[in-house]
Amino acid sequence: MNESPARSALAGRTAWARSMQTPLREFLGTETGSATVLLVATVAALAWVNIDSSSYETLWQTDLSIRIGESGISQDLRDWVNSGLMTFFFFVVGLEVRREFDVGELRQRRRLALPVLAGLGGMFVPVAIYLAINAGDSSTHGWGVAMSTDTAFALGMLALVGPGFPDRLRAFMLTIIVVDDVVALLVIAFVYSAEVAVGALLIAVGVFGLILLLHAARVRFGLVYFILAAAAWVALFESGLDPIVLGLAMGLITWAYPAGRGELERATDLFRSFREQPTPEQARSARAGLQSAVSPNARLQYLYHPWTSYVIVPIFALANAGIVVNGGFLSHAYSSPITLGIVFGYVIGKPLGIVGLSWVVTGLSRSRLRPPVGWGALIGGGAIAGIGFTVALLIATLAFQGQQLQEAKLGVLTAALTASLLSWLVFRATALLPRRLRIRALLGTSETPVDLALPVDLERDHLRGPNDAPVTVVEYGDFECPYCGRAEPAVRELLADFGDVRYIWRHLPLSDVHPNAQRAAEAVEAAADQGAFWEMHDVLLDHQDDLRPRDLVAYAEQLSLDVERFRDDLQRQRWAPRIEEDVDSADLSGVTGTPTFFVNGRKHDGAYDIGALSAAVRAAGARAAIHQ
Repeated sequence: MNESPARSALAGRTAWARSMQTPLREFLGTETGSATVLLVATVAALAWVNIDSSSYETLWQTDLSIRIGESGISQDLRDWVNSGLMTFFFFVVGLEVRREFDVGELRQRRRLALPVLAGLGGMFVPVAIYLAINAGDSSTHGWGVAMSTDTAFALGMLALVGPGFPDRLRAFMLTIIVVDDVVALLVIAFVYSAEVAVGALLIAVGVFGLILLLHAARVRFGLVYFILAAAAWVALFESGLDPIVLGLAMGLITWAYPAGRGELERATDLFRSFREQPTPEQARSARAGLQSAVSPNARLQYLYHPWTSYVIVPIFALANAGIVVNGGFLSHAYSSPITLGIVFGYVIGKPLGIVGLSWVVTGLSRSRLRPPVGWGALIGGGAIAGIGFTVALLIATLAFQGQQLQEAKLGVLTAALTASLLSWLVFRATALLPRRLRIRALLGTSETPVDLALPVDLERDHLRGPNDAPVTVVEYGDFECPYCGRAEPAVRELLADFGDVRYIWRHLPLSDVHPNAQRAAEAVEAAADQGAFWEMHDVLLDHQDDLRPRDLVAYAEQLSLDVERFRDDLQRQRWAPRIEEDVDSADLSGVTGTPTFFVNGRKHDGAYDIGALSAAVRAAGARAAIHQ
């Protein structure tokens, strides 16, 4: 079953560039793009307030009231941004946390302990530094400003200052950042909120309890949840607690799950019924079937995440980042314990807390709990966590007023700039290390989780490449799937470029959408029985529109096979059990579509072009070299 690919035979193909993003990659990609927009909004706020501070303040202090009869809520425009729009921001953060917990990196619960502890360390150390610098001063009550990392800005800047660094660092940092977001919201609710009105709070709790009951009953009417969430928000507002905590809570209860093959096949059947009988009733059934195949978490992230990243957070920056800058203010502020406490808390305390707690936990657990990346990457990630923009400014507006508020804002902005520079220096220094040290500093020595349920069996699986290759690429494919056909040139180019990669093909015929896929899979196994698996494999992918039984027999003749034996195998479906074994292994590995790739047992959640596959192979090869 082994075929060593000749480089000449595999060259000359055009790679297919297609972006198949996972939710986490989409989340991080959006944050990367929004970092630039957020930076522009910050610069715009600073320019505006220094050109015409009166118009800046006049706009954001404009009163806006929402009333129904005699009841209503009245706030200035800045407060509506901070407590209203930011609720949606934390809703999206909660969605991402729940997604990671259900189907992402944190689905393995033991992986949760280290980032949670590191996140707590990354909060307590900055707060301790702030309190030490402000000891004996009334400004100590502003300690909450120095604790929380900005999700959007930090992850966006991480991609900008550390390109090419491990994706697992971003996932690890996302968990750390979310931990301090949760704690920061609790601090806002219980430390920086006004006196609590118990009656209104009980109403909010009761409404949220009703939301939980509807959620448990699998009620899917979004408008109902929106109305109830709005009622809970108003009740929290009237209670004196900051209502943005509701956004995070709503996100955390929104479940995430991968699309199952059963749901996908049911959606296909419903759409086929609509195609045959295009009535409003069939349209509604088809739409419901399609929606049920995708988790509410994924649908809501797709809907709201671009709005929070490109609209809400930049508006927040525009409303809150404006400070009047002049020589007198800067000289005073940079000697103020508020500014210095925030700057040193973020720039020194954040990386010290995150890296220090990770190191202590790794030692105490005897490396059973350790970072998923190398220490160089973790130091760079810890440094970028010193960007505390959004939540820091939010807490500053609650903790300070007047001159102290301006000093706090300057500290937050200075810390963000310094943390970005420090992170870049760490990444740059790591890139200058010798190759082996650089790989260890970036990737570490922790084992990657294995997603492939059925390990590669050289006696059973069909193999291209050397038997003892350090990197194995497994593809679950369908010979009638057009995406598999478009991915094939990239696979061939990958094998041509890397001499130390072995490639495995496993069957996943999607018979509900590809009527000839099952028979084609059986045909290639019948050819394999005569020593021609890869020859038939290549022919079928080159002729995906011609996979009828007579076409398959013609290909057998073309390859000089024993045609009568080949035809008999197809008629008796001799190889159907072999195909079913691959399908079962795909189900156990969480595969629902084709093509799906695994690189050294880890599911490849990215584009299938030559660039993305090559990057995954290089990373797997580097990690394999560390463990040799």
